[in-house]
Amino acid sequence: MPKKTTKFVCQSCGNEYSRWMGRCSSCGQWNTMVEETVITGGSQNDRAWAASFGENRKPQAITDVVAEADQSRFSSGLAELDRVLGGGIVPGSLGLVGGDPGIGKSTLLLQVAAAVARSRGHVLYVSGEESLAQLRLRAQRLDALTPDLQVAAEADVDVIIEYIRQQRPTFVLIDSIQTIVSSDVSSPPGSVAQVREGAARFLKAAKTLGTAVVLVGHVTKGGAIAGPKVLEHAVDYVLYFEGEMATRFRLLRGVKNRFGSTNEVGIFDMTELGLVAVDNPSQLFLEQRPLNSSGTVVIPCMEGTRPLLVEVQALVGSTAFGGTPRRQATGVDYQRFSIILAVLEKRLGLPLYDQDVYVNAAGGLRLTEPGADLAIAAAVASSVRGEPIPADTAVVGEIGLTGELRAVPALDQRLHELQKLGFRRCIVPQGKHAVPSGLVTVAAATVAEAMQTLFSETKGT
Repeated sequence: MPKKTTKFVCQSCGNEYSRWMGRCSSCGQWNTMVEETVITGGSQNDRAWAASFGENRKPQAITDVVAEADQSRFSSGLAELDRVLGGGIVPGSLGLVGGDPGIGKSTLLLQVAAAVARSRGHVLYVSGEESLAQLRLRAQRLDALTPDLQVAAEADVDVIIEYIRQQRPTFVLIDSIQTIVSSDVSSPPGSVAQVREGAARFLKAAKTLGTAVVLVGHVTKGGAIAGPKVLEHAVDYVLYFEGEMATRFRLLRGVKNRFGSTNEVGIFDMTELGLVAVDNPSQLFLEQRPLNSSGTVVIPCMEGTRPLLVEVQALVGSTAFGGTPRRQATGVDYQRFSIILAVLEKRLGLPLYDQDVYVNAAGGLRLTEPGADLAIAAAVASSVRGEPIPADTAVVGEIGLTGELRAVPALDQRLHELQKLGFRRCIVPQGKHAVPSGLVTVAAATVAEAMQTLFSETKGT
C-alpha cells in the first residue's frame, strides 16, 4: 500500500532533507527548501512504466535484438544542428536544450519543427509559456507556417501525453519542462519534483511510442540547467545554446550525446528572420578585422572537430597614477592569460609590471584551448612594441612555463583552414605536419624564437 510522506528538497541542487533548513548544506544556497509530498511503496505510474516495456523486459542476446527499419535518423532541417547531433534526430530519443533567456532556444526549435513538418509530416509543438496567438506571430516571422505543424498551449503533462498517444507525431517539442505540471505531484511548476516527474513521463512516451521528444530547459544564474541533475542523466542528449546577447553569433554545443560525439559545435547567425547556419564562420569572424594595426593576430583554433580562424586583440598601456596594473581578459581563460604575461616578463624581458593589459577574442567566441597561448603572447608583444603583425600571418602553439612551445592537436586541419582563406605564413611549434600549397610554416622551439621570427619578418615587409 503506497504511503505519503513529506520531505524538503533544495530547488537549486535537488538535495533532499527530512526537515526544513534555512541553508542547503550541499550547494550553500539560502531559502531554497520546498516541502514536497512523496509516495513510497510504488505508485500506479511506476508500475505502468515498468509494464510498458512488455516482453522487452526479459534479457536477451544483443545479437538477437532486431533494429527497426524506421529507427534511422532524420534531418532537423538545419545542417549545423545535424552536425552537433551526429547526423540527425533519432526516433524515440529524448533531448534537452538549455540556454540563457532570449538566446534563441524557442526560435531554433520552432524553425526545426517547421522544417521537420515539411519533410516528415506531423509535428507537435507544445508551449507552456506562450499563447497560440503569440506562437502564430513568431511562426509567421520565421516563415514556419505549415499545416503539418500542430501547436498547443498546454502545461498539464497528462493532457500532452494523451495528445502524443492519439496523434502519434514524428517529432514533439516541449517549451519548456519547467512549466510542465503533473496532478500526481503537489509541488508548484518548476520544482524539482515536477521537473523530475515530467521528464520521466516524456521519457516513457518517447521510448514506448518511438516519437522523438525535445525538452527546453531553463538555466540557473550559474549557467547550469535548472532542476535535478537526474534530468540530464535521463535524456539521450544535452545541448547548450550559447552566445553573447550583443553579438549575432550563437553556438550550439553538445555536452552529452548517446548517438554521436560531443566534440561538434554548431554556429548560427541570428537575423531578423531567425537563425541561419553559418557555412564559413572563419570568414565571418574576420570580415571586420583591422589591417596594419598593432596588437592583433589571427589564430586557427579548434571548436570540436571544426577549425575556426579567430582574431585575438591586445591593448597595453601605462597604469594610471602608478597604481596596481589592471589585467582584463574577454573570451580567453584568465588564468592562462596571467601565466602568459608572467612568461613574457621573465623569458622575453617585456616590461609589463607597470602596464595595463587588455586581451579580447573578437566575435564573441571563447578560446579555452592551450593552443591560443602564442596568439595571446604575440598580440601583447605587438601592442607593446607598436609593430603590427602582417595580415597574412597567423600563429598557434601552447606556451610552457619555461617559455617552450608545445605542439597542438589537429595542426593539419588548422593549416588547411588558413590556406583556404588566403593566409601565407603561420608560426607553429616544432614537429611533423603537412603543409598545404601556398602556405609557409615557420617552426619555433620557444616563444622567444617565435617573437624574433615574427617581428624580424615584420621589419622586412
